[in-house]
Amino acid sequence: LVIPFLPLAIVLARILGPSVWTVILVIGVTSWPYVARITRAQVLSVKQRENVEAVRAIGAGQPTIVARHVVPNVLTPVIVLATATVANNIVVEASLTFLGLGVQPTIPSWGSMLTDARDYLAVAWWMGIFPGLALMLTVLAINLLGDWLRDYLDPTLRNA
Repeated sequence: LVIPFLPLAIVLARILGPSVWTVILVIGVTSWPYVARITRAQVLSVKQRENVEAVRAIGAGQPTIVARHVVPNVLTPVIVLATATVANNIVVEASLTFLGLGVQPTIPSWGSMLTDARDYLAVAWWMGIFPGLALMLTVLAINLLGDWLRDYLDPTLRNA
């Protein structure tokens, strides 16, 4: 987690060479620590709540405590983080491809469209604007979906 996400992704992609599998591997290797850290922190927080302590005190088993009390309270932040991670991964893939370290030029990608449009911006501005706009709107839509899921799934907001 100490190494910044994008520079680490660029170094790994440069070492492994440009391909779809490299992008998948780079995104997987560089993004799982964030999900693991948030999940662990949420589990440690939830398992010390009073309702979990009370259920443990009356003799409920560990699988029951995990299934009924820990997972529902941990799931919401993890789902929100997952949607934010998906949006971030789309930007990382486009960035790697724009730099020539992502997918091959024969595979359609917003990053390769922006790379191709770079030389024609003075004459055909729409070649760069529309792929960039599509990328921005997709990331925005995924982030809004994550925000809506947080509001919908958060158990603390259900009774409010």
